[in-house]
Amino acid sequence: MSLPKINTPEYSLNIPSTDEEIKFRPFLVKEEKVLLIAQETGGEKALYQAIKNLCTNCCFGKVDVDTLPLFDIEYVFLQIRAKSVGEVAKIDVTCPDDDKTKVTIDVNLTQLKVEIDEKHSPKIQLTDDIGLLMSYPNLADVLTMSTAEDDGNTVDKMFAMMQKCMYQVWQGEETHDAVDYTNKEKKDFLESLNHEQFEKIQTFFDTMPTVKYTVDVINPTTKVKSEVTLEGMNSFF
Repeated sequence: MSLPKINTPEYSLNIPSTDEEIKFRPFLVKEEKVLLIAQETGGEKALYQAIKNLCTNCCFGKVDVDTLPLFDIEYVFLQIRAKSVGEVAKIDVTCPDDDKTKVTIDVNLTQLKVEIDEKHSPKIQLTDDIGLLMSYPNLADVLTMSTAEDDGNTVDKMFAMMQKCMYQVWQGEETHDAVDYTNKEKKDFLESLNHEQFEKIQTFFDTMPTVKYTVDVINPTTKVKSEVTLEGMNSFF
């Protein structure tokens, strides 16, 4: 006689970028084991691969993890984690006033939201008549960039990410879909920009939507009260 199977509960959430409702389950011990091993190795690529597989399995294969924007995956993963190991996570943060003292705070993962910087826009006006429409990086892009980082190609990694996220270029009433152009053509376009124009593209990445949580902490040593912002998925491990 076979051993009994334990049923897992199902929950629902709305994907931030589309507001689509999806079903998910908590992760199992076998999935948590893979995640913990990836964390211990310290490799970003291994961690993101584990998160990709976990989200795919826990969402019953109904979510295309490779194409969703990274901030969607951050949110989905943290909601799965909340229902798997507890809604309140204890996080160690460093007090900003001395940059060394650590305090432990409680974060309710179910209350996390994807926040959008008021300066953020995927539409970038480069000149009076030329503009660039960007798409958001996804988990597949991050995995690719992690491999490039391991190889030490920091500058190439940055340009490769920008090329991947170029969606459309317009000049007046004429539009050009980036998918119709080679990586070399897109790289040549980026390299033709001046410093100010290039900074506008960097601002797009710096201000992208992300899971964010802000809390006041008091340094037990100096008694100084400071505001600490946790940002991105890795901040909530």
